[in-house]
Amino acid sequence: MKIAILSRNGNLYSTKRLVQAGEQRGHEMLVVDHQKCVLVVEQSRPQILYKGHELIVDAIIPRIGASVTFYGAAVVRQFEQMKVFSTVESQALVRSRDKLRSLQLLAKAGIGMPKTAFCNHPNNIDYVLNQVGGAPVVIKLLEGTQGIGVILAETRNSAKSVLETFLDVEINILVQEFIEEAKGADVRAFVVDGQIVGAMRRQGAAGDFRSNLHRGGTAALIQLTAAEKATAIKAVKKLGLVIAGVDMLQSKRGPLVMEVNSSPGLEGIEGATGVDIAGKIIELVERNEFHSELH
Repeated sequence: MKIAILSRNGNLYSTKRLVQAGEQRGHEMLVVDHQKCVLVVEQSRPQILYKGHELIVDAIIPRIGASVTFYGAAVVRQFEQMKVFSTVESQALVRSRDKLRSLQLLAKAGIGMPKTAFCNHPNNIDYVLNQVGGAPVVIKLLEGTQGIGVILAETRNSAKSVLETFLDVEINILVQEFIEEAKGADVRAFVVDGQIVGAMRRQGAAGDFRSNLHRGGTAALIQLTAAEKATAIKAVKKLGLVIAGVDMLQSKRGPLVMEVNSSPGLEGIEGATGVDIAGKIIELVERNEFHSELH
């Protein structure tokens, strides 16, 4: 099979591992910078041009960064119109990148999460803080990624000043209750095709409540509880994703989903678990290609 990985950087660990895993299984692997694709939107013959040539592949594995979601989703949608299998559907990608919409969908499905409030007027700040338990609170930019744009406000006054600053410059933010018993750690469950293929516990660096590995956190293998497994699988399904990393906090009231990442990195999870996650993703592509050939 000819499989394209949509990635802006062929040197990233995740991209390199997917190329390696695909080639080990006899596939032709291409790394395609989706930002450089030209979409030809035509009724009878939709096309994608890349480096001046028509791009024809059997399947795609989108690895699209949050900052280029709009164009990346358009490229994935074009491949879908060309009947090319994608490990992430364009609509699911867009849905998962909208943090507020994701949380609304998960809440509707009865999935546990930290209590969250959203507003865009400074007059409502006190109401918001009252709803999420006062202080400390966690303030998140809607567009943030890899722990950037996540702030712990330890006092009510500091929370108010941060919120006033963001709202004054019309930046959208979420305010969430602080789960103290999580102790700066979270759990990531990696889901592929409805199965949990790996899980790790991430601990924040000293003095940092954020557990992201990009921020200096550490990762270790963990055995998930039955509740954590069920929560992760349900969250991924509700957002229409096939591959995702589900970030959860361990709380007194059970697992609480913080985020469902539609383009989760492989380095941390493979390092912590020793599992060939890249290989699991290639196997997913193979199963779907085989299924489509039968039809």
